[in-house]
Amino acid sequence: MTGPATTGRPSSSPEGGRPRQAVALPPPARRLRTAAAVAVAAGAALAVTGTSALLTTSDGRPEPLAIGTLPVPSADTSGKETPGAPPTGIRVPSLGIAQGLSGLRVQQGGQLDVPEDPSSIGWWSDGPRPGDPGAAVVVGHVDSATGPAVFHGLSSLRPGNKIAIRRDDGTEVVFTVRALRQYEKDSLPGNRVFTTTGPPALRLITCGGTYDRERGEYSDNLVVYATLAH
Repeated sequence: MTGPATTGRPSSSPEGGRPRQAVALPPPARRLRTAAAVAVAAGAALAVTGTSALLTTSDGRPEPLAIGTLPVPSADTSGKETPGAPPTGIRVPSLGIAQGLSGLRVQQGGQLDVPEDPSSIGWWSDGPRPGDPGAAVVVGHVDSATGPAVFHGLSSLRPGNKIAIRRDDGTEVVFTVRALRQYEKDSLPGNRVFTTTGPPALRLITCGGTYDRERGEYSDNLVVYATLAH
């Protein structure tokens, strides 16, 4: 997934820092869009409309997913200065997800790296840690050459669903889903998605929209916005 340029955070190495483009989740080599993947995309669109008739834009594309109310940006009032422990795992009970997390870094082109395995989930290891000020970013594939991948059900999350992040010190931080938004890759609001300040938050990101066979990628990014559970 890719997106607009944002102001990069200083980095001591050629890689790292804040993404200057949206996350790119390329399909595996010589990927074919399977019938299962088509079914997932259609199911997501139906979930948006709640009917059997798909809403479309003027160019015939399904309406972008927009559910819930985006969290209002505000100053961090936690007073936390010492970084929390890095995350080691994620649980999303409503999707049946419970597995480990691998670290991902921003590449020289400005894109956040992605898991190589469609069944794996990664997090932006140069960004905020879950529970620290700013948004921790977690990334996974929506499908693969053989069918649905780990985040294929992400579009079915709804406000109020819980997401738990396990940390290296044995603690767990729980977030509540607030909103889902689908953005064209060139319109992803990087400063909102990859924020490094403000109250602790969480973003889950995968691909969405239509699949472009020539470019070998999806047209959009799906972003789940979550805030600390209280």
